Amino acid sequence: SRQPAAIIGNTWRHNKQQIHFIGDTANSNSIALLSEMLIPSSNRPPLLPPKATAIKLFVVGSTVGPIVDSLHNQCLLSYDFAPITLALPPFIDDASTTATPIFCSSWAVPPLLGIAYIVLGYILPRIMDLFAQIFSTQHSTNNAADVSSSDKIAVTTEDKSVLRTRAILAVTSTAAIIKLSEFLETHAGITYYFHNHPINLDAKTNLIIMLLADIVQWISLDRTSVALLAAAVTAIGGPLSELPFVANGFWHYNIDSADYFPLSGTLFESGGITDIIVSHLLGEGYDTLALSSITGPCYFAVTLDAIALGRYFEQRSEE
Repeated sequence: SRQPAAIIGNTWRHNKQQIHFIGDTANSNSIALLSEMLIPSSNRPPLLPPKATAIKLFVVGSTVGPIVDSLHNQCLLSYDFAPITLALPPFIDDASTTATPIFCSSWAVPPLLGIAYIVLGYILPRIMDLFAQIFSTQHSTNNAADVSSSDKIAVTTEDKSVLRTRAILAVTSTAAIIKLSEFLETHAGITYYFHNHPINLDAKTNLIIMLLADIVQWISLDRTSVALLAAAVTAIGGPLSELPFVANGFWHYNIDSADYFPLSGTLFESGGITDIIVSHLLGEGYDTLALSSITGPCYFAVTLDAIALGRYFEQRSEE
């Protein structure tokens, strides 16, 4: 009677050792993937971009970025710190006509967008790719080379002309999406009829329209899961990253567009630990800091064009 028990015990110990071995292998593969992403090697680019790629992303972000951003910021917000305003002269024959701004920004915006394009166009996609590969490694018995995603952004073999065209289309489509947000904001509350069905352009409808435009852009120009994940994360985190600048008086959202108060809720009850931490970082009255919900889809589009530019610039730097 003891022999079957001994066999069962030995079998259990053997299976347990196999489980430990598989777990240790998955952990070691995850660590190896992390090392590959953080440490430069000849096979995989490092987490930080090459110098040439970083410079090009910063230059485009700090020049083209503010121009594209100005397509909608006049109806969304007002700049309080070092504002820049370029306006057309009023009509000579109409003295009552005021000058119409064609560009509104702040001297703080170009460097901020320059840094943002480096993060969004190179660093963030690789972080997303890293997490995707670690997740795949932990759920597969294959080696690290076999579980790498086929749509990873780290290395691309596409033709340079294709990447250039795709980058140009990404920037222009992002400009169109941002201009769409301006149209929706300035026509909020208006009801249109589509096949005799009324469509009211309220905040919820505008957000749905913008998200559909984002999905069309991603399907048309990218279709990689890494870019989709990076853009989705930025659509949520991008507006929140503006809170320190709003709190410190760099800009503020206009009353008509300020419909998003992310720091007002039960999580931030007065006297709680969250309230103490956030009030220390952003000051008293942080719960009144307002953003615009329509900026989330705009961040999504900007991320996709930054990724497209990053791919193009990276391949050019390898030539």
